[in-house]
Amino acid sequence: MPSIRLTLAVLCAGFATQGAWAACYVVYGADKQVVYRAQTPPVDMSRDLHETLPQVAPGGTLVFSLSSEGCELEVHRLPEAARAQQARPAAQQRPAERR
Repeated sequence: MPSIRLTLAVLCAGFATQGAWAACYVVYGADKQVVYRAQTPPVDMSRDLHETLPQVAPGGTLVFSLSSEGCELEVHRLPEAARAQQARPAAQQRPAERR
């Protein structure tokens, strides 16, 4: 019986942690000015940030929070090349870009 309770506790904890996504993403450029702010991530979050962020905002910093406060007013001032690459599906990217 204790193993069933333990299993249920682990499952409940797993379900509770799946909903912990960021609600607001802010990218500061190298000059510390906001170049991106939105509720959708500017990079592929399944990859390491040190691999993806420099392609979008060289020298930039990504800050994300669980609160969406202040994220209602979106900012999209990323370089055009970065936005075009972000919009391309991974299958269309060159092998060197998919690492």
